[in-house]
Amino acid sequence: MPESYESTNTHSSSNFGCTHYRRRCKIIAPCCNEVFDCRHCHNEAKNSDEIKPDCRHDIPRHEVKKIICTLCDTEQDVQQNCINCGVCLGKYFCGTCKFFDDDISKQQYHCDECGICRTGGSDNFFHCKKCGCCYSVEIKEGHNCVERAMHHNCPICFEYLFDTLREISVLTCGHTIHFECVKEMEKHHRYSCPVCSKSICDMSSVWKNLDEMLSSTPMSESYKNKKVWILCNDCGVNSHVQFHIVAHKCLSCNSYNTRQIQIVPSSSCSSRVEEMIK
Repeated sequence: MPESYESTNTHSSSNFGCTHYRRRCKIIAPCCNEVFDCRHCHNEAKNSDEIKPDCRHDIPRHEVKKIICTLCDTEQDVQQNCINCGVCLGKYFCGTCKFFDDDISKQQYHCDECGICRTGGSDNFFHCKKCGCCYSVEIKEGHNCVERAMHHNCPICFEYLFDTLREISVLTCGHTIHFECVKEMEKHHRYSCPVCSKSICDMSSVWKNLDEMLSSTPMSESYKNKKVWILCNDCGVNSHVQFHIVAHKCLSCNSYNTRQIQIVPSSSCSSRVEEMIK
C-alpha cells in the first residue's frame, strides 16, 4: 500500500469485505485520503465520539476515484475487475455509486432519480417523484404523498432516512419512520404519527372500548352542561362536544384521537382555532 495513504481499522479480520458488504476491494476516501472497507466504515469512524465535532463528516460516495484490491494490494481506478490479478471485486457493481457487493441476493439496483443504489429488486419498487424516494409497488396506488418524505431524519431516532440501511415504514398519513421505531412506539402504547399526530393504524376496536368506558363513567352533575371544542387529529374537523374527563369523540369520524382547543372569535365572520392552554 502506498505510504501516502493512512491505514485504518477494518470491521472484519478477513480480506473479504466488512460487516456491511462482502467485497474484494477497499476504497480511498477522497475527503480525507484514508483507506476504508466501505463508505459506512468511513462514516462510522469519522463521526464517532472520538472525532472533534468540526472534523466529523460523511464520505462523498460519488466522488470516490481510487480503490485497492484486497487480494493483490493494487491501487487502481474504480472498476469491477482488478487490473492486476483479474479478480471480480464484487458481483454487483455500480460505477455511479462506486459500490461493490458480492451478495446479489439483496437484488440491488441503481435508481437514477434517487441517485443511489437500493435493494429489493427494481421490479418491486417505484420512484415517487413528489415523495422523492423509491417505495414498494404494494402502496403505489394508495399511499399519501408527502413532499420529500424521506429526505429528513426519523422522528424517533433522528437517523437520516433517505439512505438508511434499516427497514422503513410509510405511515398512512404519508410520513416515514423506521419500522423498528414504530414497533418501539407500540410498546409504549403510542399509535399516532409523531409528525402530524394522525393514527398510524386501524383504531376502531380501541374507539369501541372507549365508547363503553365513557358510557360506564358518567360525569358529575356539575359537568353535565359543560361542553368543549375539540380538534380531530385524524380528519381535521372541529367539534363542540360534551366534556368528559376520559376522552372526547370526534363527531365527524368517531375518532378519539382528538385534542381540546379554544375557538377565539376574530373581528371578521371567520374564526381561528387556538390550542387550549391550561
